[in-house]
Amino acid sequence: MENVVLVRYGELALKSTGVRNWYERILVKNISSMLEKRGIPYSNISREWGRIFIVSDDVRAAKAAADVFGVVSTSFARVGDATIESAGELCAKLGDGFISEGQSFAIRARRTGNHSFSSRDIGTRCGDAVWKMLESKGITPSVDLTNPHREIFVEMRQTRSYVFTENIAGVGGLPMGTQGKMVSLVSGGIDSPVATWLMMKRGVEIIPVYCNNSPYNDNRAHKRTMDCLKVLQDWCPGHPFRVYEVPNGPNLSAFIDKCSRNNTCLLCKRTMYRIAFEIMKKEGASGIITGSSLGQVASQTTPNMYAEVHGLCVPLYHPLIGLDKNEIIDISRKIGTYDISVRTVGECGAVPIHPEVKAAFDSMTMEEKKLDIDDLVQQSVENSRIVDLDM
Repeated sequence: MENVVLVRYGELALKSTGVRNWYERILVKNISSMLEKRGIPYSNISREWGRIFIVSDDVRAAKAAADVFGVVSTSFARVGDATIESAGELCAKLGDGFISEGQSFAIRARRTGNHSFSSRDIGTRCGDAVWKMLESKGITPSVDLTNPHREIFVEMRQTRSYVFTENIAGVGGLPMGTQGKMVSLVSGGIDSPVATWLMMKRGVEIIPVYCNNSPYNDNRAHKRTMDCLKVLQDWCPGHPFRVYEVPNGPNLSAFIDKCSRNNTCLLCKRTMYRIAFEIMKKEGASGIITGSSLGQVASQTTPNMYAEVHGLCVPLYHPLIGLDKNEIIDISRKIGTYDISVRTVGECGAVPIHPEVKAAFDSMTMEEKKLDIDDLVQQSVENSRIVDLDM
């Protein structure tokens, strides 16, 4: 019997035929990259309307495909002919050892294409086959269609039948590479890796930008950020990150020396937006992603967020803006960055004792007149470097 992984998708099915075909091709490529990254053998990946099929005898292929953006669910399935008899035989074989004495079972059947039988016919005939197999093993059969102990699924398509016992939930979203590129301002804290991941889930290719605050932070902050990025990179092996590390310490020194001390964090955020915008244009990207969550810290109050962008023309995306901290933490645990993000790295030495929380909307533009802000940004971009995450 041939084994395949059934791959199901959601939003792609709502697209026009041409767009859907394009998205599916990208999704297949991304699945292939994930399988190869994890060292999982497969012989072929093919498409039919509404499904992608991975030919593999390795059960790990189902979980690997489920971790690809755009996939809603997967199942490791046995393949037979598109007949009730073939499906029934497969159900009986899968049920042997899967259903024990005292356990009830149900057949969940669906079909697509033109057949001389209904989904109900499939369920009845396959249920009979499992019933007879259990009786032959000395097990008393029990059917419960409402709340069974065990379920066997049958998907009958035009030319083949697929029988399986498990649906693995996928990550969902859109295939990475379908929504262009964006710059993401990433630190090693909890928020920015989650914000980055959520935009990756929406199909965006990421250009990470890390603003290194040394000497106001030590090397632990740098390592924490790079380790978070390595985890995020594992979610999209076919789309390697081009990571920019930007020296931000000289900018912080200028803010501390020449501006009101309580405005340091706001000036820092505005400058990071300016730097990210220059890198965005250089890379042909179309947006800047932040980890801002409304009201979470001093720089993220509504007046301050207004002051941070006043006079700037930059396309900002705040995917965490309406989430509370516990929701963000839950996602960070799910994606694998939480344990890294909570490492102790020390506080940023540039943070003022009393940071501004209710800045006037135009106050930062007034503060920037004390600086040569354009030169600071230019020097930051020119002195940036590309980081190799494999080192």
